[in-house]
Amino acid sequence: MRLTAQDLAVRRSGRRIFSGVSFALEAGEALMVTGRNGAGKSTLLAVLAGRLKPEAGTLTAHDVGEATLPECLHVVGHRDGLKSPLTAEENLAFARDLLGAPTASPRAALEELGLGHALKLPVAFLSAGQRRRVALARLLVCRRPLWLLDEPTAALDVASQGVLAGMMARHRATGGLVIAATHQALGLDGARELRIEPTAPEAPVSRDASSQDAVVGDVWW
Repeated sequence: MRLTAQDLAVRRSGRRIFSGVSFALEAGEALMVTGRNGAGKSTLLAVLAGRLKPEAGTLTAHDVGEATLPECLHVVGHRDGLKSPLTAEENLAFARDLLGAPTASPRAALEELGLGHALKLPVAFLSAGQRRRVALARLLVCRRPLWLLDEPTAALDVASQGVLAGMMARHRATGGLVIAATHQALGLDGARELRIEPTAPEAPVSRDASSQDAVVGDVWW
């Protein structure tokens, strides 16, 4: 799989979040999306995932056959997306059955993340770090060539961060892509960086005093 973005721009609630974002990734490559809080890192991932429509620009997935881009990716966001009453195994089994293309059993995925002992535990009983590891285990239960990761090391201890680095390295070695929004190094050897800078506020549009339209400034998101 290859992915190309050209001059992406996004506006939310009347505010231009970013514009002119471009990149191209070949099979096996990784991209770290950096920038200060509120710059639009998570917004870019939402566009790539198909959750937001860009105001301008193009996004093209190559070598994916008839599949759409959302059908080619995993997303691990700020929220873990887990069902608290279900066990860790049940959460992963649901993801595997829903997404298809299974590659590992829930047990094997949890054991790789050091959570084999939590297989039958309801997710509600797990710590924040353990829940994060269950969410990351979804990356292993079925094959998706593009991984979109939003601050993937949040709540992870050093050992778990090392496990994640190994997972990403193996994924890239088989031609997978990784795009990660992050404030810290992730152990992504050879990764490129895309830094998003906050867009300056736009001036309100002037109106004639006789106009019936109200003057509306930017709404900050």
